[in-house]
Amino acid sequence: MKHSMKRVFLPYLCLIALSAACSRTAPSQDNNSTTKPANSPATRTDDTQIQELQNQLAQIASAAKGKVGVAALVLETGDTVSLNPNDHFPMQSVYKLPIGMAVMKQVDAGKIKLDQKVRVTKDDFIGRASHSPIRDKYPNGTELTVNESMGWMLLESDGTASDVLMKLAGGAGAIQAYLTELGIKDMIVLDTEKAFAQDHSLQFRNWATPEAAVALLRALHERRGLSESSQVLVLKLMAESNTGPKRLKGLLPAGTVVAHKTGTSGTEKNGITAATNDIGIIALPNGRHVAIAVFVADSPADEATREGVIARIARAVWEKFAAG
Repeated sequence: MKHSMKRVFLPYLCLIALSAACSRTAPSQDNNSTTKPANSPATRTDDTQIQELQNQLAQIASAAKGKVGVAALVLETGDTVSLNPNDHFPMQSVYKLPIGMAVMKQVDAGKIKLDQKVRVTKDDFIGRASHSPIRDKYPNGTELTVNESMGWMLLESDGTASDVLMKLAGGAGAIQAYLTELGIKDMIVLDTEKAFAQDHSLQFRNWATPEAAVALLRALHERRGLSESSQVLVLKLMAESNTGPKRLKGLLPAGTVVAHKTGTSGTEKNGITAATNDIGIIALPNGRHVAIAVFVADSPADEATREGVIARIARAVWEKFAAG
């Protein structure tokens, strides 16, 4: 099924063309691991450089004074670097990406139509303390198409849109089944935005490892389980996202295309912020793409510092892999 779009980012049309080259499975990693394809003619030098990058990431991460997880994978070559890649981190709104992908799979199957109307009632609204432009714009409820709801969810990170689309797709169980079908084990979707907005402890039940987040991004890049038009739509919305301009995008050169999804918790009374996250696919100037996930958890640092850690990590990864 073709989806109507006003514009498409050309780097992601290139991404689709290159996706067939990504046939290898992402390498499994232990904490603080580095990997370089064994057949590289410059393995020793590159391994040394990647080890230096990993040390740099650890130094950058220390500013958060919490727990930081990183996984980065060059999708065309398999080059990777990581920091605590198998630790569990609360996703917060990062989990809207698998919801969106699961919805689009059902669109491809004809079970859902992009132009079908979905009723959003007051009962669907998440709490006032949580982010929902739909709730604020339509206080008495509204009807939106699936396509519009996808935009609210991925462009604006609207929690109400996320819950409505999750319900439409069959609930958390259906999203988890989709992840299982993709072979992604360490990403758990259990609760709605409305639920963990009411009980902050529930946010830890929706968790992922950085490695699993990168595996999801790789599945999107390789168009596993999605049609070409569905892949392009999801990447387009991610690339145009209004959230987190100071995270993955923050220190990258102007014009760098980043298709990403953020996630953020509130800050508790003790000054600890449970989650400041960003995951995405960065288009490199050499024509390659790096899938990257950065999770900052349990940090007492202020927002500028937490976001700065993500931005500095993304810049360091970009500098290492952009020249290759």
